[in-house]
Amino acid sequence: MTKDRVLQTNILPPVAEKQLQVLELHGDRRLDNYFWLRDIDNPKVVQYLEEENAYTDAIMQHTASLQTQLYEEMLSRIQETDLTVPYRKDNYYYYSRTEAGKAYRIYCRKKDSLDAPEEILLDENELAEGHDFFDLGIFDVSPDHQILAYSFDTSGSERYTLYFLDLNTRQFYPETIADTYFSFCWANDNRTGFYTKIDHANRPYQLFRHTLGTSPESDELIYHEPDDAYSLYVGNTRSQAYILMSLQSSITTEIHYLDANHPHNSFQIIYPRQTGIEYYIDHHNDDFYIVTNEAATNFKLVKTPITALSKDNWETIIPHREDVLLSGISLFTDHLVIYERKDGLQAARVRNLSTGDEDNIAFPEPTYAFSEGSNPEFNTNILRFHYTSLITPPSVFDYNMATKERELKKQTEVLGGYDPTQYCSEWLMATAPDGVQVPISIVYKTGTKKDGKNPLLLTGYGSYGSSYPASFSSTRLTLLDRGFVFAIAHIRGGEEMGREWYENGKFLHKKNTFTDFIACAEYLINEGWTTNTNLAITGGSAGGLLMGAVINMRPDLFQVVVANVPFVDVVTTILDTSLPLSAAEWEEWGNPNDPIYYEYMKSYSPYDNVEAQTYPDLLITAGLNDSRVKYWEPAKWTAKLRELKTDNNILLLKTNMDAGHSGASGRYESLKELAFEYAFILEQLKLV
Repeated sequence: MTKDRVLQTNILPPVAEKQLQVLELHGDRRLDNYFWLRDIDNPKVVQYLEEENAYTDAIMQHTASLQTQLYEEMLSRIQETDLTVPYRKDNYYYYSRTEAGKAYRIYCRKKDSLDAPEEILLDENELAEGHDFFDLGIFDVSPDHQILAYSFDTSGSERYTLYFLDLNTRQFYPETIADTYFSFCWANDNRTGFYTKIDHANRPYQLFRHTLGTSPESDELIYHEPDDAYSLYVGNTRSQAYILMSLQSSITTEIHYLDANHPHNSFQIIYPRQTGIEYYIDHHNDDFYIVTNEAATNFKLVKTPITALSKDNWETIIPHREDVLLSGISLFTDHLVIYERKDGLQAARVRNLSTGDEDNIAFPEPTYAFSEGSNPEFNTNILRFHYTSLITPPSVFDYNMATKERELKKQTEVLGGYDPTQYCSEWLMATAPDGVQVPISIVYKTGTKKDGKNPLLLTGYGSYGSSYPASFSSTRLTLLDRGFVFAIAHIRGGEEMGREWYENGKFLHKKNTFTDFIACAEYLINEGWTTNTNLAITGGSAGGLLMGAVINMRPDLFQVVVANVPFVDVVTTILDTSLPLSAAEWEEWGNPNDPIYYEYMKSYSPYDNVEAQTYPDLLITAGLNDSRVKYWEPAKWTAKLRELKTDNNILLLKTNMDAGHSGASGRYESLKELAFEYAFILEQLKLV
C-alpha cells in the first residue's frame, strides 16, 4: 500500500495534530513529544486512541471478507463442544468443558465414577454475561470438596475479586475480597484460606489469612513484602502437609512454610534470601527436596530433614551438570519425577525412591513441548503429562510410574481431516555473530521447496528465561496450508540451552537476543526457506521489544511485522517505579539509575532508537487496561514511527479498549483478533 491509498480513506493519522506537549525526563536532554499519551484521564488521549482505531479499521476495511473467511476457517477446525480429560482427587473427578456458541468454560465434577451425574461447579459464561472482558483467576476447591474459592477480573487489569461458594447449598458466603492476585490455598481445616493482595503497581505483596464466613476486614496480615523487586505467592505441597509462602524476584527466592493442619501457627523460613540464589521446594515424608542454583548454574537437587534445615544437612540427590539444566521436580509417594533440558530439548525421567531405578520418558519428534498435567494426588503411581509438537496436536498421557506403561487419554481433535503426515518439522541451527549456534524450530507442508519463494512467519521471545514452546496450533494450519513456513527462533534470553543461555541474553548482554534473531532470519533466507520480501515476524510483550529492536537494526530484513502489546519504551518505563513490575525489571534489564545500564538500555530501546529510515509494514496492538505493558508504550512508538519513518509502508495501531495484556477474552473474540492479524500479514505479503 502507499500513502496515496491511505489518504483516500479521508482519515489522516492523528499524530500530526497531537504531538506538541513536551516533557524532559529524568535529567535526560532528550525530549519526549508523546509523553502526554500517558494521561488516560485526558479525554484527548482516549480520542487519540479511538482515532487510531478508526484509521486502522478504514485501512483494513477491504479485508473484512478475508477476515471472516479466516475466522470461519480457523473455527471450523475446533471441536466447539468438548471436554478435558477428568483428573481424580480423592473420590471426585474434575474436568471442564465447552459448548458450541459459548465463549467460556464450564467447570464440572462427578463423584465416585465417571458415569455419575454431572455437577456444574462454575459456568464462566454466566459470570461473563454483560462484560466485554472476563478472566478467571483462582479456582480452588477446599480439601473436603465442599467450598469453592474463585476469583475473576472483568477489565483486563489483572485485579481479581475473590468469592466463596458452598457447593452443597449453592449459597455464597457473604464476604468478597477485592484486589487479589491469582494465588490462593486452603488449609486442611477447610475453613482457613490464604490469599495475596496486590499493591498500586499490581505486585502481589501481602499475604492474608482468612476464616470462612468472617469479614475480610478482620483478616490477619501474615506478611508484607516491602521490596518492590519481590512478588509474593502462596500454595500447597502436593502432599497437602504444608503451605508455602514464596517470595521471588527475578534472581532470588525466599520460602516460608506452615503446617497445613495448624493454619494459625506461624510460618517458618526455610532459607533466608541471598541475592542471586534461587530455590524451590517440595515435600516427601520427613524431608524437603530443594532445587537450587547455589554453586550450581544449571541447578541441582538436594534434600534435608524438615527438622534440620541447615545447609550442613543438605544431601545432594542430583549434582550440578554443565550440559543439563534441571528444570524442576515432582514428588509422589513412591517416585521422583525429574524435568530437564539438554541440547535445547526437554527431557523427563522417573526415579523409584525405594530402589533408585530410573526410566526415561522418551519423545519421538525433533522438536516438541512437554509439560506436567493435573496431578493433585500424592499417593499414586500415575503421572499425567501433556505432549505436543509443531505437528502433533495437544495430547494427554497417563504414565504408570510402576509399570512404565504410557496411555494416551486424549488427543485434541482437529476437525476437517487433519493429517499430520502432510507436514514436516525440523530442528535447525543458525550461527550468531559471535559463533554461537542458535536453535530454530520449523514446520512446513510436506513437499515445500527451499527455492526462496515461500512466505515465512518467524517468531521469538528471548527474555526472563522463558523457553518458547514448539507446540501445535490448529489456527496455524491456516498459514501452513497457504504455503507458509513457520519458525521459532530459540534465542538467548530464554533458557532452551541452559541457564547460561538466559544469562547471556540479559543485562549488558541483552543485544545477543536481537542479533540471534537477526541471525536466524538471515539463515532461513540463505538456506532458501524464504526471502526478505516474503518474511513476516511477530512477537508479543518482551517479544514485542524484540520486534522493535530488530527492525531498528535491520529494517531491510523483514517485510511485515506484527508487534503485540510491545514493551518498547524500556528506559522511561523502568525508571518509573510507580508502574507495575518496573522495580522488579531491574534484575532482568539492569538498573537505569546506573549510567552504564542506562546508556546500554537506551542504545537498544525501540522507542529511543526510531530513526529516519524505511521500516517494514507494521501492525502494533495495545490493551487499554494492560497492567504489564501500558497502552501508551505501543501508542508512543506508533506516533514516533509515523513522525520519522521515510517510507510509504503501512503502520497501524489497534488498541483493544476493553482488554489488557492478553487481548480479547473468550475464544471467539480471540479468534477474530488472530484473523485480523493473519489478514494483515497475507495482505502485505500480497498473497490475497
